[in-house]
Amino acid sequence: MRGRLAFPPLPRFRFRPFPPFTHSPFSPFSLAILICLLFICLVAPACRYSEPPPKPYLAFVTNNSSNTVAVVDLGSVHVVAQIPVAPKPHELVVRPGSRELYVASESGALTVIGSPELHVRKTIPLRGSARSLVFSPDGRSFYVIVTQSGSSEIVFGDGEHGRVPPDDSGVRVGYRAGAGSLVVTPDGKTLIVTDTTHNQLVFVSAESRKILGAVEVGKGPDAMSVLPNGSKVFVADTQEEKISAADVASHQILSHIEISSKPSALLLKPDGGELFVLSAQGIATIVDTFHDNVEQTFPTGRGTADAVMRRDQSVLYLANAGDGSVTCWDVENRVVLNSTQVGIEPRALALTPDERFLVVADYAASSLAVLRADPRSRDRKGQLWMDPKRSLLITTVAVGARPVDVVVPDWQR
Repeated sequence: MRGRLAFPPLPRFRFRPFPPFTHSPFSPFSLAILICLLFICLVAPACRYSEPPPKPYLAFVTNNSSNTVAVVDLGSVHVVAQIPVAPKPHELVVRPGSRELYVASESGALTVIGSPELHVRKTIPLRGSARSLVFSPDGRSFYVIVTQSGSSEIVFGDGEHGRVPPDDSGVRVGYRAGAGSLVVTPDGKTLIVTDTTHNQLVFVSAESRKILGAVEVGKGPDAMSVLPNGSKVFVADTQEEKISAADVASHQILSHIEISSKPSALLLKPDGGELFVLSAQGIATIVDTFHDNVEQTFPTGRGTADAVMRRDQSVLYLANAGDGSVTCWDVENRVVLNSTQVGIEPRALALTPDERFLVVADYAASSLAVLRADPRSRDRKGQLWMDPKRSLLITTVAVGARPVDVVVPDWQR
């Protein structure tokens, strides 16, 4: 018929039921299938996104009361050496461009530890109690404050040969003066020392070893931070609720910045744009280093003793000696990411060079805590999300009596 379309006949389909299940649910074959399904659904995602183990970096911990430096292998998380040093060690510094660590002791000596042998290479005697040890950027020279009978001087040392020249008379900060802290400018040309007796900063030439000038600041000057370009230095006036800023070139005061608590430590962001002022009263203040004004104040844990920041400036870690916790703080969004109980009295922090782990020296517990440095978790799809209840603590290890300082160089075993 015209206009009618013809279609081929459709094939016929006959429904055939599935063959009956021939295996018992409790047969070995069925149990094997069930175990495989459970592994795929539950175990495999966890294995895929589990935290890789720490690399075998070495953490060096200064034990003030046991007069040792403990060496902790972070790959296996156990103490691999206990190195005897001069009595009352309290500060540990890596010499730039080397595999040496210098330990400053209150007893009046510097102890030089070498790696990979992990023993004392030499002991450098000094004329008094040593503190605030710093190196030139190239590591060829070191400078340390030595205090004896109430007066202080800057001692100049040879970092390459690990010695203080016998003819070195040092630079006296001031008559009957007590020196607090010492810093060196990024170009290595100028030393800045706090004179706590006369409440001033003293500027010293690293080359000529002569005093260039001094400027009066607030009461109890101690901790300092120098901008990356070396133009300005900030100092914590620990006996007042303020910090001071001074010009390095002209040795003149630039400003006094009022804050809401007495400062105890300073931490400069890597780019130098902001300064974090810490206080034992549990308050931190953010200062704009360009305009010298306060941007924000936020609460921290009780008795904040130390802080460290990631290189990308994303997270600030705070050791709170008053409540035994470590706080992770989001720098950009200005919020707390996580607070983890690590012990009794954490005093010092250090990030591993790959920034995957954080180590914390606990003074009262005589231990070193190892934490994950990232407070975020991964879901089954591998996506990062914030879990405020997640503990970052991995483990703790006993290191010695009264640990006060810790460093993790970029060396591996």
